[in-house]
Amino acid sequence: MNSKIFKANDIRGKYPDELNELDVFEIPKAVRKHFGPRAKIVVGRDTRLSSPSLYKAVLEGVKCQMLNVKCFEVGMITTPMLYFLVNKLKADGGIMVTASHNPKEYNGLKIVGKKAAPMSGKEIEKLAIKN
Repeated sequence: MNSKIFKANDIRGKYPDELNELDVFEIPKAVRKHFGPRAKIVVGRDTRLSSPSLYKAVLEGVKCQMLNVKCFEVGMITTPMLYFLVNKLKADGGIMVTASHNPKEYNGLKIVGKKAAPMSGKEIEKLAIKN
């Protein structure tokens, strides 16, 4: 996994050279302890062309890496909608496939904990190193 994808506020890189399906499949392994053993996780995606494929890989990663998880697959939504759903559903966290305002060749993940509290990419990188 390319360490350059772990940014101050999120995880992002050029798709597929810097960030790809294998990367986003592995990232749930890093955050599973943070979310807890019986976590409820909301997973959404934006409209980028690479997002459906990355979304599928995130879902597979969540289900494979985080046993006993309740995964809310909410599909195409905005990032503020993900934050709303994390709170409304009293989820332990959320993962949004998005590169926000970055150019179209980028994609990434925004990951939040309880009450939609943001997790930084650097924080997730530290968790990934431990696993």
